[in-house]
Amino acid sequence: MHHPHGLAAGLLAGLLLGAPLAHAQLPPGDGPVTLTGTLTDPTPLPFDESRLASLKLPPGFKISVFAQNLQNVRWLQVAPNGDVYASRRQQGDVLLLRDTNRDGVADERKTVAQNIKWLNGLALHGKRLYMVSDRKVLLADVQPDGSLGLPRVIIDDLPDAGQHPNRTLAIGPDGQLYITVGSTCNSCRETNGESATLLVARPDGSGRSVYARGLRNTLGFGWHPGSGALYGFDHGSDWRGDDQPPEELNRIEKNKDYGWPWCYGERQVDRLQANEPPHTTKADFCPTTEAPALTYTAHAAPIGMVFYTGSQFPADYRHSAFVAMRGSWNRAVPSGYKVVRVRFDAAGKPLAIEDFATGWLVAAPPNAQDPGHSHSVAVHQKVQRPARFGRLAGLAQAPDGSLLVAEDENGVIYRISYEGR
Repeated sequence: MHHPHGLAAGLLAGLLLGAPLAHAQLPPGDGPVTLTGTLTDPTPLPFDESRLASLKLPPGFKISVFAQNLQNVRWLQVAPNGDVYASRRQQGDVLLLRDTNRDGVADERKTVAQNIKWLNGLALHGKRLYMVSDRKVLLADVQPDGSLGLPRVIIDDLPDAGQHPNRTLAIGPDGQLYITVGSTCNSCRETNGESATLLVARPDGSGRSVYARGLRNTLGFGWHPGSGALYGFDHGSDWRGDDQPPEELNRIEKNKDYGWPWCYGERQVDRLQANEPPHTTKADFCPTTEAPALTYTAHAAPIGMVFYTGSQFPADYRHSAFVAMRGSWNRAVPSGYKVVRVRFDAAGKPLAIEDFATGWLVAAPPNAQDPGHSHSVAVHQKVQRPARFGRLAGLAQAPDGSLLVAEDENGVIYRISYEGR
């Protein structure tokens, strides 16, 4: 999932929000085929703290504001002492946020890195902070006061970003550096073998190789604390209808292929992809790919993902994964705009995905009637759009066991805590 651009520049410019798209041609290399889909982008609303009352959580949980007015805040990393590092993509910097009086609200804020265009992912490992932009991985030493030393570039040649410039990264249990690289396109035959993959390298950035491929845009990923298995949530392609393809929770294993752009879901052939895989056919190739561990509603756009290892939440939540669903734009009835929980069994196998924190998507505001616009591929109609007061991004667990949730449209970091029944 991505905001519509590229294809949008010609085909979607001026489309009526909420109108179905038909008889649209994919870019060269992807078609020609007929697409179906709906463009429904909820009306953005400003945030104020009165909106907290509309957010719903399970009994005993509370949501509050840890920090606000942060602009395009994206990824979060929390140090053992509670220092919160937050990337801001549009601003190209990293903020250090502190709650010095331990009241659950950041009362100290400073910029500790800057001038890193398209900065997104962060990974704190010991006394070092890894940062990744569309093309570069940088590393900075954490100083005793929490500030960062001068960042040094350890990788400067990640693939061109295209439609998916947001990279994420983490140091795995094996001590190696893992880096996500999304596809350059919605559904195409990539020319760079590192596009649509998870990469692995030494901690200094050397020795880079493809760990797994066929992953269109996996941003949130991590290792189950019990089993050690690596899981990541992948985005399905757009313009395949309201309910296809599903978002995929994958158990990511070395040298495996997860199907994109030829297959999706339960190894289903993508019949809107006119190209064939190298040296084979989709029909023969798809059964050899990895099926998802679980699937989720199409177009919900999973972003941040974190395994819960704290003790503040009830014991039943331990080793669950929390996932921030950013929210759809390519679906008639919007999906996402929430935090979900992935339940795992005692052996570390994922069982189900359920709502955890909801309510960022709200009913259409008064007088939100869209007047409608004519377009060669859109149905002329009036549509009343729903609204949202946030699009979620990164997640992190604080040392006290609370959960931090970044929202990058209004620039808010929420704090979810458990206070008992």
